[in-house]
Formats: sequence, C-alpha cells, structure tokens
Amino acid sequence: MHLVVCVKQAPDTEALIKLKPDGSGIEEAGIKWVMNPYDEYAVEEALRLKEKNGGDVTIVSLGPARAMESIRTALAMGADKGIHISDPSLDRADAFVAASALAAAIKSLPHDIILCGQRAIDDDSGQVGSILAELLGVPQLTIIMKLEVAGGVAKAVKAIEGAQVVLESALPCVVTAQKGLNEPRYASLPGIMKAKKKPVDVKNAAALGISVEQKARIIKMMPPPQRAAGKIIQGDDPEAKARELVRLLREEAKVI
Repeated sequence: MHLVVCVKQAPDTEALIKLKPDGSGIEEAGIKWVMNPYDEYAVEEALRLKEKNGGDVTIVSLGPARAMESIRTALAMGADKGIHISDPSLDRADAFVAASALAAAIKSLPHDIILCGQRAIDDDSGQVGSILAELLGVPQLTIIMKLEVAGGVAKAVKAIEGAQVVLESALPCVVTAQKGLNEPRYASLPGIMKAKKKPVDVKNAAALGISVEQKARIIKMMPPPQRAAGKIIQGDDPEAKARELVRLLREEAKVI
C-alpha cells in the first residue's frame, strides 16, 4: 500500500504570537515551529496502515527551509521518504495554491491513500484536504475518527453532532484526520538517527509546473478586541440578585 501524508509546519501552541505593526502577518522571530498537531494523527495513521498492510509512507510538505524539521520528524517516526516543496513564491500560499502544489507533487507518486490533518492550527482554514481531493479527482473522507482499509475500500467513522456517520470510499482517496483517530508515537533515538539518511527530494514551483497566482490574500491581521471587565452583582438578597442578573442578561447582554 502506498501512503502519502501532507504535513505542515505551524507555530507551537504555547508560542506567544505577535502581529507585525502593519498587520501583514505574524512576527516569526523567536517562535518555536512544530509539526501541525492534526498532521501528527495523519502520520501515525499512515504508519499503522503500513505496519498492518505493508507498503511505504511518503511525507510531502510545503514550506520554507525550516519545514524540513517537520519532514525529518515524520521520517523519525517511521515514514520512508519525503518531498519538500520549497519556493519563496509559495511562502504565503493560500489554500488553493497550497493544494495545487501538493497535488502536483503527489500526482507523480503512486498513492492509495493521501492523509492530511483536518486543518492547520495557524490559519485554521480546513480547506486544503478537500481542494487536494478535487484536484486529484479522488473521493474524500473528512474529519474522521476511525479508519479501516481492506479489499481496496476505506471505511471511516466521522463524528457529527449527537451521532456518528460511517463513510466508505474506493481507493485512492484523501482522508483528513481528527483528534481521537489515534495516539501519535514519539520518535525513538534509532528512528531519529535513521531519519538523517532517508531521502528527501526538494522541488520548487517551476519543477512542479504550477501557477503561484493567489486566489485569496490576507489584507490585514488584527487581534481580537479586549473583553470588557466582568460585572459583579452586589447584595445579600439572593432573590434580588437573581432578578438583577436576569435584567442584565435581557437588557444589556441581550442573550435572553
């Protein structure tokens, strides 16, 4: 079985994010970058499928030079090889351009299942996996919490409000991983050492033959407005305080 995992590097969830003065983006200096957490579930699931069914796992990542760290992390976990799409013209790629670059790289690879995280924690768009499936012309199983593959068919469980949905798809297909799908493994010391020798092919936009024309662009980023201070209802009479609370919720907060 040929498995491909799309991996993105994102700021650590504990990093202190500051915006540039002009609002054009974030200040990247001093930020710790990690593999997007949802992509970790995708890598782990690919490794489990490989262990069960045999085959190989290829990591594909779009990003600047530092994205190589996340590729090596996935290789240390047990993936076999990587492709790094690195081109300055793609550093601010929107979801469509990013998916186009990934699709161009994946088309040249044998692929039965392409796995992605269901979204990235930085831009939170959640669009790349679905666009990728459309560009490759294959079905998609999105935001899944369980995956089984047998006889050329992928069966997935997806949670919806108050219930679960079971989806089936012929291969090849795109799968996007949600928290709860598995528990990602840590890279072992031998795995880290082996990862240094595993092949990673570096490609740019010209080599992939893709357009870098953006379909969408960020005009400006701004922090959310500061929350107003909370209001404490004074008094010793519980009934009077309850009446005042209801009045405030109705007249000021307008939530009832």
